[in-house]
Amino acid sequence: MKNWLALFIAVCVISLCGCGAVAPTSVEPVSEEPPRDKIVERTITISCAGDCTLGTDSSFGGRTLPVEAQAQDGDFSWFFKNVKPIFENDDLTIVNLEGTLTTRGVRQDKTFAFRGDPSYVNILTEGSVEAVTLANNHSMDYGETSLLDTKECLDNAGIVWFENLNTAVMEINGIKVGLIGLYALNGSAEGNLPKTIEDVKAKGAELIIVQVHWGVEGSTVPNSSQRSLAYSAIDLGADLVIGHHPHVMQGIEEYNGKMIVYSLGNFCFGGNQNPRDKDTMIYQQTFTFKNEELISDGNWQVYPARISSVNDRNNYQPTPMTGEEGARIREKIQQMTEEIGGPSIKFAEIGNKMQ
Repeated sequence: MKNWLALFIAVCVISLCGCGAVAPTSVEPVSEEPPRDKIVERTITISCAGDCTLGTDSSFGGRTLPVEAQAQDGDFSWFFKNVKPIFENDDLTIVNLEGTLTTRGVRQDKTFAFRGDPSYVNILTEGSVEAVTLANNHSMDYGETSLLDTKECLDNAGIVWFENLNTAVMEINGIKVGLIGLYALNGSAEGNLPKTIEDVKAKGAELIIVQVHWGVEGSTVPNSSQRSLAYSAIDLGADLVIGHHPHVMQGIEEYNGKMIVYSLGNFCFGGNQNPRDKDTMIYQQTFTFKNEELISDGNWQVYPARISSVNDRNNYQPTPMTGEEGARIREKIQQMTEEIGGPSIKFAEIGNKMQ
């Protein structure tokens, strides 16, 4: 009897397990997809300044930039002290390095040939300058050796350089910035422009800055070839065009929603101890990407400045201007801009004043 009872219980247990009991089911968490209309925003602020000749011509006497450097006891931060608050608060600062940083080479047969000690690269690093164009008429003042030495000096200092067919692409804030420097005085820029634009695009550039050495020295008005080349650069994909060479400022123009600054003038300029025109400017623009698209929000401004912090000479210490001097330079830039049909300038100011 016990055996039959045991068998009956066993059959019931098996039946319950196989038929009636249901094992608990695990619930996988449901992952939510991000909204398809979510906007990812990326921004980059870029400052551009003019001609930096960190040296001198061997024929110059008096208070040259090397003499000034010695007077500052090797404090290279002194030179950009008054503009560093601008440069260190942007994401990328670019200048035109017009001269060589070398102790070697043979002076070329030309009116002015500029050379500075390689240690002067610290003027740039201490001043928060991250990139330079070398596409100008003084990059080989002491022969090809001097250009190679300058590039090596910049590489060792962590400063990005670019010139002619040697482009650069920097990734900043998740944005790939293509940097192009063209030399237009020998007629090569027109042919090199499409090649360089194509090159930086192939390297993934999302934002393209073109800097050009062009125009006529001393002229405050861009000529037709400058304007034609600038338009071509934008038509091919440039987002900003910056000019150098005249050693004075020229106006600003907007073309197809992109900005053209025809000449920034001199900046930390060791090529003249007391130029008649000491006015300069810093151009700054913030570029905003929404998802993959660069939007045109007109977020740019100009800092009126002078290449010296004193009136009676060039002390190679560029300084933003406020007060009456700032107003005078602002009016000057606006007038030059209006002459070429440019926009109303958006000016910025900081508190530095003439000493």
